[in-house]
Amino acid sequence: MAEADDPGGTAPPQGDPEEPKQGSVVFFGGNEVKSSAVVKYSSAPPQAAFARLQEKTDLKLPPANWLRESAKLGPAGTTILGNNKKSKPFSSFGMAYDFIDSIGNDVDVVSDSENIKKLLKIPYSKSHVSMAVHRIGRTLLLDELDIQELFMRSSQTGDWTWLKEFYQRLIDQKWQRKKKSKEHWYHKAILSKFLYYSINGDGAAQPVPSTAEEHQEVPAPDESGEAGRASWPAPFEMPTSISEDPGASNQGSVPLEPSYIVGHVASAPKEQNLTTLFNDGENSQGLKNDFVRNILWTFEDIHMLVGSNMPIFGGGRYPAVSLRLRDNNKPINVLTGIDYWLDNLICNVPELVMCFHVNGIVQKYEMIKTEDIPNLENSNFSTKVIKDIAQNILSFLKSNCTKEGHTYWLFKASGSDIVKLYDLTTLCEETEDKYQNPFTMPVAILLYKVACNMMLKKNQNKKHYGTIRTLLLNCLKLLDKGRHPQIIASANYMLSELFQLDEPKKEESAAFPLNGNSDESYSEEEEEMPDSDENGSYSTSSDPPDDNKAVAIIKSVGELSVPEKYKSIHRIRPSCAFPVCHDTEERCRLVLSYVLEGLKSVDSSIKREGDLPAADPNTPIPLKYEDESTSGGPECLEKQMALFLDKMGSFQKGKHSSQSGMIPGSWQYEMKLHLILKSSRAYYILSDAAMSLQKYGRALRYIKLALHCHDTYCCLCTNVLPEVLLFLCQCLTLCGDIQLMLAQNASNRAAYLEEYNYQTKEDQEILHSLNRESSCQVFAWATDLSTDLECQLSVSCKCYEAANEILLFSNLKKQNAEQHTQVLKRLGNIRNEIGVFYMNQAAAVQTERVVSRSVSATEQQLWKKSFSCFEKGIQNFESIDDATNAALLLCNTGRLMRICAQAHCAAGEDFKREFSPEEALYYNKAIDYYLKALRSLGKREVHPAVWDSVNWELSTTYFTMATLQQDYAPLSRKAQEQIEKEVSEAMMKSLKYCDVDTASARQPLCQYRAATIHHRLASMYHSCLRNQVGDEHLRKQHRILVDLHYNKAVKLFQLLKDAPCELLRVQLERVAFAEFQMASQNSSAGKLKTLSGALDIMIKTKCAFQLIKKEIAAECDQMNDDTSNGGNTPPGDSTSNLNKDEVMKLLGIFESRLSFLLLQSIKLLSSTKKKIGGSNEEEEVLKTNKEVYSLLLRATADKSVTLLERTEVILTLLEQLTRNTETNNTGIQ
Repeated sequence: MAEADDPGGTAPPQGDPEEPKQGSVVFFGGNEVKSSAVVKYSSAPPQAAFARLQEKTDLKLPPANWLRESAKLGPAGTTILGNNKKSKPFSSFGMAYDFIDSIGNDVDVVSDSENIKKLLKIPYSKSHVSMAVHRIGRTLLLDELDIQELFMRSSQTGDWTWLKEFYQRLIDQKWQRKKKSKEHWYHKAILSKFLYYSINGDGAAQPVPSTAEEHQEVPAPDESGEAGRASWPAPFEMPTSISEDPGASNQGSVPLEPSYIVGHVASAPKEQNLTTLFNDGENSQGLKNDFVRNILWTFEDIHMLVGSNMPIFGGGRYPAVSLRLRDNNKPINVLTGIDYWLDNLICNVPELVMCFHVNGIVQKYEMIKTEDIPNLENSNFSTKVIKDIAQNILSFLKSNCTKEGHTYWLFKASGSDIVKLYDLTTLCEETEDKYQNPFTMPVAILLYKVACNMMLKKNQNKKHYGTIRTLLLNCLKLLDKGRHPQIIASANYMLSELFQLDEPKKEESAAFPLNGNSDESYSEEEEEMPDSDENGSYSTSSDPPDDNKAVAIIKSVGELSVPEKYKSIHRIRPSCAFPVCHDTEERCRLVLSYVLEGLKSVDSSIKREGDLPAADPNTPIPLKYEDESTSGGPECLEKQMALFLDKMGSFQKGKHSSQSGMIPGSWQYEMKLHLILKSSRAYYILSDAAMSLQKYGRALRYIKLALHCHDTYCCLCTNVLPEVLLFLCQCLTLCGDIQLMLAQNASNRAAYLEEYNYQTKEDQEILHSLNRESSCQVFAWATDLSTDLECQLSVSCKCYEAANEILLFSNLKKQNAEQHTQVLKRLGNIRNEIGVFYMNQAAAVQTERVVSRSVSATEQQLWKKSFSCFEKGIQNFESIDDATNAALLLCNTGRLMRICAQAHCAAGEDFKREFSPEEALYYNKAIDYYLKALRSLGKREVHPAVWDSVNWELSTTYFTMATLQQDYAPLSRKAQEQIEKEVSEAMMKSLKYCDVDTASARQPLCQYRAATIHHRLASMYHSCLRNQVGDEHLRKQHRILVDLHYNKAVKLFQLLKDAPCELLRVQLERVAFAEFQMASQNSSAGKLKTLSGALDIMIKTKCAFQLIKKEIAAECDQMNDDTSNGGNTPPGDSTSNLNKDEVMKLLGIFESRLSFLLLQSIKLLSSTKKKIGGSNEEEEVLKTNKEVYSLLLRATADKSVTLLERTEVILTLLEQLTRNTETNNTGIQ
C-alpha cells in the first residue's frame, strides 16, 4: 500500500499529470464554502478517459469486458467501477491503522465518504441512519452499523441478542428484515455495465453470447445478502487451542495479538511502528483499508480522513470528471444533488458528466461544473446550510461521545425527525460478557496503536504524556486479561515508561504543562457533558420515558440547519492531566504497579512447568538477616565475590536459563526482560531516595530488590548490554554507600532492621514473578544486613570493588570516565574507613595492654591490615589525581605510624625508661608520610583546611618526638650534647609547621604549642647552663637562647587567656634563672641590678594572678549558686578549667621566691646606704620593699586564709611594688 503523505498538494503516487490539483476553494452565490482535499493514498491507475456511448446503446446488454480485469483499470479491478461490496463495519479502523499519525490529534472525523454524505443529508432525508461512533482523542471514527445484518447474525449465532432485544423493546417492536427490491439490483447492474462500456475503447456494445453469464447479471437477493453478512466480523475471541495452551510452541505468533514488542518502542524505526495485529484472518475481520482513495478533506474548519471508491475519469480537455448515469424520466432531487456535490468536493473533481437513459437505452450526455450542482433545477440547496449541518453534527457528537473506548450508536428511525445517541458499551456491560460488542477489540487495538505512535515521539513533546496515559488506560479497560496478555503487558510497560524515574524534582511541577487546554487533551474518566447548551438545543427530560437510555437527543433534524446551534458545546473539551507525583517514592510506586501488572500478564501466558517451585505470592520471601555469629566475615566475602565475578564473565559469554520455560526471542521473553529492568531501575531510585532521607534500612531493602531484579535479568539475558552493566555498576555503588552509612550509624540498628524486613504486597508479588525465572542469589553477599561493623565495611568495599571490576572488564571505563572516577573515589574512601577502623582497634588493644611489655601479634596484624587499606586507598586517589584525599590518607598513615611508635615505648618499673630506636623509626616514618601529604597538596591554596591539618599533625609529631627525647633521654646510647641538639632541631621543626599567625579555630592551640616549645627550649638551655662548666662562649650563647625563648614563651602565653599557670611557671623559671645569674655575680651593684630585674619579672606576673583570681571567683560564685539551688547543678557543669593543686603549688613557690628577693634587696640596699649613703629613690625602694616584705610574712604566716584571699594579697603586694617602681621611674625621668 503506497502512501503519499504530502500536505503540499502533490499528485498521487501514480503521477498522472491530469489528476486534479489537491486543494481548492469553492464559492457559491456569494456564500463562500472552503473545501480542500489532499490525496493521502490512492490505488487507482492513471485516469482512463471515458468513452461517450452512442445514442441508443442498450445498457441492459453486458459489454465484452464486463467484470473482467483490464490494463486501464489496474489492480483495483472492479472495485473502481462501483461493484465493491457494501461498506464494512470497521472501514474507519482500517484507515486509522494506516494513518495512525493523524488519529487523536489532527483529524476530527475518520469515515467512509458514504457515511459522511448520509450524515450531512439527515435534515433532507426520511431514510434511517444507523452509525457506530468511537472517540480516540479528538478524533471520531464513524462506521455504518447495519442493524438488519446484525440481527440476521444474531438469529443464527445468538450474538448481539441484547441489542436486538433493546432495539425491539424501545425502537421498533415489529422489526423484521427488509429485503431489497428487484429494481434495486436491476439499477445496480445497469450502472455497472454503463461504467464498463465507458472504458471500452470502441464505445460499442459487445454482448457476451454465453447464456450462463446472462443469468449472473442480476445477483439473487439471498446470495448477495449472504455475501454482505460474511463481511460482518464475529465477536473477538481467543481460539480454543490458544486459551487452553498459552505456552505452546507458537508463542511468538499468537493470533489476535500484536507481534510488536513495546520494549523497543523508543528506538524502533517508524516503519516498524506496529506490524500486523491480526496474523490470520485480518481481511476476514474487516480491518483492512480497502478504499481506492484515502483523502484528507478539510471542509470549513473540519478535518476529515475520508475513504472513497468513486470512479474518476479523464476527459480529454477535462482533467478529471465523475461519471453518473441518470434515468431521464426521474428528475434529480436534492438528495442526489447533495450526493454528487459532496463526492466531487471530497475527491476534488471539478466537473460532473451525466449520461441520461430511458429503460437502459442511452439518450444524451450533459457536463455540469461542481460549483453549479447546488443550483440545478429540482435540486436547489444551500451550501452554507450543508456547512452548518456538518459543524452542528460534529459538535453534537464531540459533546456527547466523551468516553474513549465506548461504542456510541447514532440512530434515526426511518421517517423520524428525532436523532438519538446511545452508549452501547454501557448497555452491553449490563449483559454477562462485555466482549459481545465486536467493536471492543478494534477500538482497544487502535487506542494501543495511537499510544505506540505517540511514544515514538514522546521525547520530542512531553505534553502528550497525559494523552498517551489515557489512551493506554482506556485500552486496558477494554481488554480481557485472559485473552490478550501481550497487549496488556505492552500497554503496562508503556505506562511505566511515561514516568521519568530520574527526572529532577522541579520538573514534577514546573516543566510539565500537562493540564493545559490543548486541543488534543481528553480524560479517561470524564463526567458526562451536560445534555443541553445555553439554547436548550437537546434534552432527554421532556421526551417519552423510553428515551432515558439515550445519552443525547436531537429533537428535530431541522435544528441541524441552524447556524452554530451546538457551537458552545463543540468548543468545550475536557482536559487530560498527567498525574503529578509529588515525590520520588510515589512516582516509583506507580511505575512498579504497572510493571507488576505487566509481569502478571506475561506469567499468565507462559505454560507452567510441573517442576516449578510452588511459591505463594502472598507469602513474604524472606530477606535474609545475618548477625556476627553466623557471618563468615571478610574471608567468606572473598569467595562470594569470586563467584560473582565468574558469573559476570558468564554473562559476557551469553549463557542464560529460565526456570519457567520461556523461549528466548518470544514476546514473553522480550517483554519480561524489559519489565524486570524497569522494576530494577524503579527500586534503585527508591533506594537512592531513602538514602537521602537517611532511612538506611529501607534503602538496603530497595537496593536488594533492585539487584534481585538485575540478577534475574542477567540469568535470562543472552547478551547483557553495556548500559545495563553500567546500571549494575550504579546499583553496586549505591549498595556500597548504604552499607557504609549503616556502619557509621550503628546506634540506630534496631530501627534499620525493622525497615529492612518490611515488605509490601506489591514487592512480594514482583519477587514471586522473579523467582519463577531464577532463584539464584548472586548479590546476597552485598545486600544482607549485618550487625558486625567490620563485615559492613568489608561488604561496602567489595561492592565498590565489584563496580570497578565491571567497568574494567566490560571496557566501559573510557566511555564512562565520570562514573569510574566516582567508583574509585568511593573505593579510596571506604579503604580509608576500614584502615581507620583497624587503626582504632590497634589503639584500643594497646590501651588495654597492661602486663605485657612487648607488642602483641594481634596489634601487628591490625597494623598490617590498616596499612594495606591506606596504601590501596592512596593508589585509588592518586589514579584519579585527587591530591586532597590522597593527602588525607597519607596523613592517616602517618597517624598509624605514631600509634606503632607509641606501642614500642618501653614501659616498666624495674628499669629506667628511655626513648627507643623503634619509636624513633616509626616517628620518622610518620614524618615522611606527613611530608608526602604536603607534597601531594603542593600549596595551601589547593585545600587550606587539609593543608593546615597536615601541618599541625607534622608539628605534633616533631613536638612529641622532641618531648620524649627530652623527658626520656636515651643517655645509654647517645651523648647529652647529641640529644640536646636533636631535641633542639625537632623543636624548631615543630615550630616551623606550627602556624601561630593565621586566624583559625586552631590558632590558640598553635600559640599554646609554640609557647610550650619556647618554654621547653628555654628550660633545656637553662639546665645546660646549670650543669655546664668550661667553654664560656657556649655558656654565653646558651644565656642568650634562654632569655630569647623565655621572652617568646611569655609573650605567647600572655596572648592566651586560659593558661595562667603556664605563664606563672615560665615567669618563676625566669626568676630562678636570674637568681642563678646573681649567684655568680660578685659586685653589689651587679647583684642589685639582677635583683631589680627579677622583681620586675615578679611584678609582671600580675596578669597571671588576675586570671587566676577571676577563675577562682567564678568557681566560688558557682558553688554559692549550687548551695542556694539545693545542689541541683549536674557535676562537671563548672566552667573553670583551673587546677587548684597546681595553683597552690605555684603560689607557694611564688611567695617564697618573692620573700627571698625582697629580703636580698633589703639587705643589699641597707649595706649600700651604710657605705656610701643612698639616694632618695633607693631609700624609697628600701622602705617599700620592707613594707611589702612585712605584709608578705604576715600573710604567709596565717594558714587559715583561702586561696582566693591569698591571691588577692599577692595582687595587693604586686600593686604596691608596681606603684613604687613607677614613682622611681618618674623621678628618674
